[in-house]
Amino acid sequence: MSVLPNAGNNESSVTAPKMFGDPDLDRMAMEYVGNMQRYRENIIIPKSNGPVKIKTNEEKFIETAVESCGFKCTMACVMGYGLGAALGLFSASVNPNMADPFANEKKQTAREVFREMRSTTHSYAKNFALIGCVFSAVECTIESHRGVTDWKNGTYAGGITGGLIGLRAGVKAGIIGGLGFAAFSTAIDYYMHSR
Repeated sequence: MSVLPNAGNNESSVTAPKMFGDPDLDRMAMEYVGNMQRYRENIIIPKSNGPVKIKTNEEKFIETAVESCGFKCTMACVMGYGLGAALGLFSASVNPNMADPFANEKKQTAREVFREMRSTTHSYAKNFALIGCVFSAVECTIESHRGVTDWKNGTYAGGITGGLIGLRAGVKAGIIGGLGFAAFSTAIDYYMHSR
């Protein structure tokens, strides 16, 4: 009596061994090693529009890097700094903080005007970069935790970011800031996805 499975089968149903002389050992070896078929050639990819292309490992690596939280936070910080600098420059150029030309006060020089414009531009840029970085980090964390990409991520992230920004002025300002930023984030997300 044999302890191997299918030992009682007659020898005519067993095919010729491929790896070992014993058919039972050969069958076990083929089960563990594999059946020598290439599944990659049998993949069927449904076509939608245009040709179908399987991504290479390099493309997958770049896509993973671009979709990472660190890259998103860095890009939001850089783009926020640029947008803040542009708005700060515009705000400094229309700022009525100039001295009255008809008064007998000391007149501002071009150096003082440019120094003030630089400080205003830098202040706006830092604030926008901080807001972009915090919002992006919170949204990416919420998205990673929930495992879903939808409008709720931006709303929650806007609420938390607005609350953190407003909390510097007090609890009431934090609640109002959170609600306002959440509503703004929801409106922007709805507009971007409805186009």
